[in-house]
Amino acid sequence: MTPPATPPATPPATPPLPLPTADREGCERLAADLRAAGFTAAGVRSAWGADNDDAVGRGVRGPALRVLGDRDDALAVLARLLVLGMPQDAASVAAALPRTGIAGLCALGLATTDGTRVAPTALIRPQSYAVGTGDGHWWIASDLDEAALAGPLPEDHVLGVGGASFTLAELQLPTPAARALDLGTGCGIQALRAREHVAEVVATDISARGLAFARLNAALNGVSGIDARAGSLFEPVAGERFDRVISNPPFVITPRRTGVPAYEYRDGGMVGDALVASVIRDVGEHLVPGGVAQMLGNWETRDGVPGLDRVREWVDTSPVPVDAWVVEREHTDPLAYAELWIRDGGTVPGTAEFDRLLDAWLEDFAARGVTGIGFGYVLLRRPAGGDAPTLARYETVTQPLPQGGLGAHLAEALAAHDRLADMDDAAVAASVLRVSGDVTEVRHHRPGEEDPTVIELRQGGGFARSLSVDPALAALVGACDGDLAVGALIDAIAQLLEVDAGALRADLLPRVRELLFTGFLGFAPDAEGGPR
Repeated sequence: MTPPATPPATPPATPPLPLPTADREGCERLAADLRAAGFTAAGVRSAWGADNDDAVGRGVRGPALRVLGDRDDALAVLARLLVLGMPQDAASVAAALPRTGIAGLCALGLATTDGTRVAPTALIRPQSYAVGTGDGHWWIASDLDEAALAGPLPEDHVLGVGGASFTLAELQLPTPAARALDLGTGCGIQALRAREHVAEVVATDISARGLAFARLNAALNGVSGIDARAGSLFEPVAGERFDRVISNPPFVITPRRTGVPAYEYRDGGMVGDALVASVIRDVGEHLVPGGVAQMLGNWETRDGVPGLDRVREWVDTSPVPVDAWVVEREHTDPLAYAELWIRDGGTVPGTAEFDRLLDAWLEDFAARGVTGIGFGYVLLRRPAGGDAPTLARYETVTQPLPQGGLGAHLAEALAAHDRLADMDDAAVAASVLRVSGDVTEVRHHRPGEEDPTVIELRQGGGFARSLSVDPALAALVGACDGDLAVGALIDAIAQLLEVDAGALRADLLPRVRELLFTGFLGFAPDAEGGPR
């Protein structure tokens, strides 16, 4: 008789990781140690090489470890401990953190020790970012990633600086404001970025761990003026209004069924794209007149209705009318979307669990008639003075973007839109314009032909747009050197092309408005330096 199989042992429960503590003096000592060790984005990248640094960002750490070898200097020890999440010899950690010490690191909730080894309970990754004409720097603490945990993430995981969060940070308008709301702050990166330009920031989240990391990161980077509050969506700020609302909400579309992990940092607990719809509809009530909201989001193409059209419906049904500029950057099919986010949680293809989760995702999409998922940027603005909205722009822009962020470009586009909204065609024709310095022209000719078959204007900044233009518009843009008014230039071009000047004005002036909004053209300064 075959004896009964021994049931597998139940794995011991993993003890919860400690919450980080935002002790200001302890954070100041740790910041001083990190600074002295050269623990910056450039320093770490130099220590193990650019290619290996990129691999670390993908969760591949072996090549970086091979380059570090047996180095025991402070930068190498801290890179292993805090970037890769690997335990280190206690004596080496103590030498690398002379002001903080091992006890200080543990008191901040960032490590544990048995006396001989120090094990990290969080990561701290140096992050550089563009600010004005220079570079800024943060240290961003977050939970251990799947490489450090050697397994799937816990559902209360607090994410560090991912691609989406960094994108939103660089989308923020770089113009001064009094109060901002960071809705769903997570590790606090959006609040830190907002404080570059905003006097006071309220940062909210349902995650106790997220708020603890946000407070720690503010203290670690010496940033004050951030009020972290617990609660869902707009509940912690009921009745309050802000000049800015920034949100990287938990927008990932996840099946609402038992057995599918719901990660706090990415899953909002609503069906489909309902959370994004809710934020878009409700945010206007929390903006002061002239206030701007910026967020990222996913939206479904459902039952044949394109995602951008559904976003337009959400905007149009907002209780408070708002200006809207929505840019779809990516469009993904349900299968690719499901694969991406299942892998993001640490479940790998080829396993039974991956196949089970994939089935759940695809069944969820099929039940709602979803054929595609869009991702993009949303900018909403409450018109000043009770005015009616004048901006309703919904577009798809998929080309790669230049380095340096879009915040300044967005601010300039809004300013151009507002100026143009008060100008009739006669005023536009009377304006003196200048072609932007990042614009180039490309002409395509068939062999042996003098006249081009295609003329393109290409933008080096902004959204890196490329426009096919006709000879008349190309001539106008080329002549915009800050000297003559648009109307005079159009008249001269009409004479050169032997066409009716009035008809050419009617054709070109709407396109001039578009080129001003998108940044190909700008208003030339007057003698005092202001726009004419």
